[in-house]
Amino acid sequence: MTTPDNLPAPDDRRARLRAADADRELVHQILSAAMSKGNLSMAEFEERSGKAMVAKTFGDLDELTDDLPVGQLGVPMPFVGEPSGSRVSPGSGRQPVRQRFALMSGAEVRGNVAVADTFTATAFMGAVEIDLRDAEFTAPVLTIRCFALMGGVEVIVPPDVAVEIGGWAVMGGFGGRATGPGAPGTPTVRVVGFALMGAVDVKRKDRIPPEGGRAEV
Repeated sequence: MTTPDNLPAPDDRRARLRAADADRELVHQILSAAMSKGNLSMAEFEERSGKAMVAKTFGDLDELTDDLPVGQLGVPMPFVGEPSGSRVSPGSGRQPVRQRFALMSGAEVRGNVAVADTFTATAFMGAVEIDLRDAEFTAPVLTIRCFALMGGVEVIVPPDVAVEIGGWAVMGGFGGRATGPGAPGTPTVRVVGFALMGAVDVKRKDRIPPEGGRAEV
């Protein structure tokens, strides 16, 4: 097959490579962002999301995003098939988590996990819970990008961190009563994004006491 002189030949080998769950989740994030910005209609998003769930190769996934301005969507992840480039936490050396996706199901982040400087949560007819009370922050500011599409995202933060909320909603809700300053030297959690017939709720809760300890009232 020939191609114009100014275009590279198709990478047939890459297109035949098997995709992993992380690659399918990344495409879901791109599609969610495209829908929230008006590049895709709800019907198009539903159709492409369904195809992404069963995609087997990078070629299958590329077909779902080739006509989208991926670089302008603000998805804080590399393109499908490229190395992830995730930074290792400078504190514990653990790989920080960057995303959770729930499609007609549930997903969560909780416990003593390292979180990256940016995190994307997508709930499509499902629920994502992000509990940061015992999390290890790897940057002074953690930005959580939420997309709740007929689903819900719940963000739980400890009482001593600063919280900023800047998302919006259509036939849904985006907010909570957690906005406010934190203690000196503590991280800032920024929650942004979009809810369509869904909800993003940010709340403060006391840290879970050690086993055998007493919870604060």
